[in-house]
Amino acid sequence: MSATLSASTLLAVPMAPLVGAVLAGLFGTKFGGNHIGRKVTHSLTILGVAIAFILSAMTLKSVVVDGARFNATLYEWMIVGGLKMEVGFLVDGLTAMMMCVVTFVSLMVHIYTIGYMEEDEGYNRFFSYISLFTFSMLMLVMSNNMLQLFFGWEAVGLVSYLLIGFWYNKPTAIFANMKAFLVNRVGDFGFILGIGLIAAYAGTLNYGEAFAKADDLAKLTFPGTEWMLVTVICICLFIGAMGKSAQFPLHVWLPDSMEGPTPISALIHAATMVTAGIFMVARMSPLFELSDTALSFILVIGSITALFMGFLGIIQNDIKRVVAYSTLSQLGYMTVALGASAYSVAVFHLMTHAFFKALLFLGAGSVIIGMHHNQDIRWMGGVRKYMPITWITSLLGSLALIGTPLFSGFYSKDSIIEAVHESHLWGAGFANFAVLAGVFVTAFYSFRMYFLVFHGKERYDQNPDAHHDDHHGHDDHGHGQDAHKPHESPWVVWLPLVLLAIPSVVIGYFTIQPMLYGDFFKDAIFFNLDKHHAMRELAEAFHGPWAMAVHGLTTMPFWLALAGVVSSYVMYMMYPAIPTAIKRACGPIYRLLENKYYLDWINENIVARGARALGTAFWKGGDQALIDGAIVNGSWKTIGRISAAVRWIQSGYIYHYAFAMLLGVFVLMTYFVWFNK
Repeated sequence: MSATLSASTLLAVPMAPLVGAVLAGLFGTKFGGNHIGRKVTHSLTILGVAIAFILSAMTLKSVVVDGARFNATLYEWMIVGGLKMEVGFLVDGLTAMMMCVVTFVSLMVHIYTIGYMEEDEGYNRFFSYISLFTFSMLMLVMSNNMLQLFFGWEAVGLVSYLLIGFWYNKPTAIFANMKAFLVNRVGDFGFILGIGLIAAYAGTLNYGEAFAKADDLAKLTFPGTEWMLVTVICICLFIGAMGKSAQFPLHVWLPDSMEGPTPISALIHAATMVTAGIFMVARMSPLFELSDTALSFILVIGSITALFMGFLGIIQNDIKRVVAYSTLSQLGYMTVALGASAYSVAVFHLMTHAFFKALLFLGAGSVIIGMHHNQDIRWMGGVRKYMPITWITSLLGSLALIGTPLFSGFYSKDSIIEAVHESHLWGAGFANFAVLAGVFVTAFYSFRMYFLVFHGKERYDQNPDAHHDDHHGHDDHGHGQDAHKPHESPWVVWLPLVLLAIPSVVIGYFTIQPMLYGDFFKDAIFFNLDKHHAMRELAEAFHGPWAMAVHGLTTMPFWLALAGVVSSYVMYMMYPAIPTAIKRACGPIYRLLENKYYLDWINENIVARGARALGTAFWKGGDQALIDGAIVNGSWKTIGRISAAVRWIQSGYIYHYAFAMLLGVFVLMTYFVWFNK
């Protein structure tokens, strides 16, 4: 019999960051009177997240070694009819892994922030926000019911809004956080519809109870149609994931979210918030396994995102935006794995990606500090000799990202490619092409950035915008932009890079066997191997991590990645005229990529204007004309006219009333005589 976990210990995991966030927010900001200084603020919040990480690691050990599990209600909020609304935790292999990833990356970001935000006026407020975000994400991944899942889902969206618009005096940041908020509302509308359908037809919001009724749901059709109810539920749930995990076409918010400080890019848009959708679909695998239509939809959307967002990364010159489009592409890979019914592979890539993408974002931030807040990779070059720690950790992160054998990204990314290759669902052919082509694209834009930043001719003194402060003083750190050469970041910045580089290199090697082919996700993820046999095919071909790495040197993905690295070196280090010539020859394609497939233009000029026109029509035609004009004002005007007519009849003269009586008698006599003939 498996061991159980302590409810009080589990409750302490999300509560520790929450306490730190509340103390920092109440007593470390203007709102609470600035009673505590910067040192106390970052100490409290870091302590809270450190406690959460230690307890999460202990929980993971109990789950893996002792087989411990926990699934119970901690607080019953209300019962509406037979529907229970409660707060509870479900801890299994999937939850324990997510708890460790969230808390470890968050801890690294908290430490990093001490150096990155040292001169910012909102220092204490920032620490409060990122601790609050950690609490929200933990509540999401630890939930055992859909109500709490939705609470965590919306909470991370709210805190993301606050963090993206952290520099609230900066117009582009305000535009970006509003864009993120609105686009996520579109996805969340679908998400809550899916939850509502489960509540309506399963009569419960609890995961276990809903999954127990999955077979019954599979027999039902959506009212008024021939669609399978479970297909509608799964597609609605996935629309929520499309918004939160930035899948095409709801991806448009994520690149603009780079307007926030770099630490939140690593925390929210690499490791945690954007992977919430991936986690949710994996958690709901008992439902998704019942609908091939929903899986094919997921497969195609993920394929489009993986390939076409990678193309956009090729033309970016802002170092953070290159990494942002890389995140979009890798989220597409995870989504493709979900669509191929390889949920454990998707979650495995989620884990490995969290480490090396957080590393790349924080490495980009370190470069920005060292380059005195220049973010344009065209005006960098030769940074390697000035920033050796940032250089080597960024190189390790890039090698993991492109799937170099023995690095963590290799094991998860190659497993996704193989799972798609073995899938027979509709759309698998296009998905197979997309994930293979994406290997070359990823290697090309990743090492284009790497070579332009760390190698080649030094160009930092040629920046035409060197005298402009992009952050209007918020993120200056006291360095003149054109007065100094690049410099290595302080230890609070480079230490998290080193600590993130270690799992970026080795964690895939040590965890692939238990996570994909062992019992790690035994109680958490469900596969129907009779219908979807991708995981069985992968298991038969797996002969250990070392053998997989050696075999990987002979496979197509490795040679495509190598071709991408070599191509980027040739084009940007040896013959830099080639990219200029290609840009000139492929003008229309370049403009298409530069305008991000015109999706922002479509959203702003067609969708937004259409929505405004429709809203105006409802306002003028519905609200003003129908409700105010016809119903509200029309009713009293009609009553007024009737009253005026009746008032005219009630004159007070006896002969008027006598005449009316005679007229009435005449009408009645005529009526009865006429109809009784």
